[in-house]
Amino acid sequence: MHVIIINGSPRVKQHSNTDKIIKAFGNGLVAEGSTYEVYTLSDRSEWEAARTAFATHDNIIMAMPLYVESAPSLFLEFLETLPTKREKSAELSFILQSGFAEGNQLRCGEHFLLSLPEQLGCINGGCLLRGNNFNIRFEDKGDDANRKNVWMKPYEKMGRLYAKNGNFLTREAQRFVGLERFPFLLRIMIHASLKLFDNMRWKKVAKSWGATLPLDNRPY
Repeated sequence: MHVIIINGSPRVKQHSNTDKIIKAFGNGLVAEGSTYEVYTLSDRSEWEAARTAFATHDNIIMAMPLYVESAPSLFLEFLETLPTKREKSAELSFILQSGFAEGNQLRCGEHFLLSLPEQLGCINGGCLLRGNNFNIRFEDKGDDANRKNVWMKPYEKMGRLYAKNGNFLTREAQRFVGLERFPFLLRIMIHASLKLFDNMRWKKVAKSWGATLPLDNRPY
C-alpha cells in the first residue's frame, strides 16, 4: 500500500507537532511493508503536487492540529482548491490531534472532517483522534528515548494498524482518543489549581512589566 499524507498544520516542519506525529505514523506504515509520501501545506510550493497526489492515489490521509474546535484556516483554504469529483475512487482518512487531554474537545472537529469525504468524491476512512499532545514539541530535547516513546509509539502502532486495514474504522482506532472527559471531581480540582497558580503566575508577569494595580482592577 502507498499512502499519501497531507500535513494541514500551518506551522513549518521544525515546529509542527503534526509533522512529528506523521513521522511516527509513517514508521508504523513502513514496518508493515507500506510506503508513504508527505505534502506539507505550510509550504505553498507543495500545493500543486499535493493536489495531483490527492487526485491520483487511492489511500489518502489528511493530518492536522485542532484549531479553535475545528481545522486550521490554511487547511480550509487548500480544501477549496480540490476537485469535488474523481476519476479514481479513494479512501480519505484523517488524523486530528490537539493539546487538550479530553477527547470530547475533538468531537466538533471530527464531525466536520467526516463530512468531507463525500463532498470530495471519496470513501470515508474514519478519523484518528488524540489529545494531550502538547509535550510532543519537547520530545526532541534530551536523550531519554523512553520518554520520547511515550508520545510517539502509540502513533507508530496506529500506522501499523492502518497498513493492515487501510482506514481508521477499527475499534482499536476509535478507542485511540483515550479519556473522553475527566471525572467531575478531577475537573473541579484542575479548575481550582489553575485558578490559583495562574493568578500567581500572571501577578508575577504583571509585576515584571511594571504594573502596580491589582489584576482585577476596573478603573472604568
